[in-house]
Amino acid sequence: MDIPRIFNITENAHRIHNPFTSEKLATLGAALRLESGTRVLDLGSGSGEMLCTWAHDYGIFGIGIDMSRLFSEQAKLRAEELGVADRVEFIHGDAAGYVADKKVGVAACLGATWIGGGVAGTIELLAKSLRSGGIILIGEPYWLRLPPTEDAVRGCGADSISDFLILPELLASFGDLGYDVVEMVLADQEGWDRYEAAKWLTMRRWLEANPDDDFAKDVRAKLTSEPKRYAAYTREYLGWGVFALMAR
Repeated sequence: MDIPRIFNITENAHRIHNPFTSEKLATLGAALRLESGTRVLDLGSGSGEMLCTWAHDYGIFGIGIDMSRLFSEQAKLRAEELGVADRVEFIHGDAAGYVADKKVGVAACLGATWIGGGVAGTIELLAKSLRSGGIILIGEPYWLRLPPTEDAVRGCGADSISDFLILPELLASFGDLGYDVVEMVLADQEGWDRYEAAKWLTMRRWLEANPDDDFAKDVRAKLTSEPKRYAAYTREYLGWGVFALMAR
């Protein structure tokens, strides 16, 4: 079980696998007013930066599940580095359908709502692990402005303009599902640049180290095309944020 190889290659130097900087992640933790001892579930936990830093800074206990074997191992190393290995657990596995054995105070899925078939299904899944009065965190893209062409839509990684909503519509959609939006932290341009542009040096270094790999042509093609694609499309049209929800 693993994610597509291209992601393990392009993001193997990332600590955060979305457009958040470490500062934004800290802002989110502070905004949630996390209390020591809070249990946090993270579906699609990547390299574990959220759980590890929150365990270190706020004293939470966490469990993360991710399909990437590489990222799961990196998460365990990060926990050791920050001295919180006794407070967080990382499982290499499929987060789709995962329900915690013990109810949690925060249940999160940041940037992987495909595990529930979309936002609504992921919220429904997270709610199964949540204690009464707990908070659900959803990390999701939204349109900063609507792309004018189908090429622009595809350039943002979407199949259709209906894949994402503009921010007011996304916020309203949470209410339609029976949830109050109680906080939000939005990625900024610096976060997007760090997430996307950092991949380019990683790809170049990988190509230098693996010139004869069968996958080298694919990585070379991606490195050649990504800077222009990102600048023309994602950077212009796509936002991303984390939204804190509480059931009404």
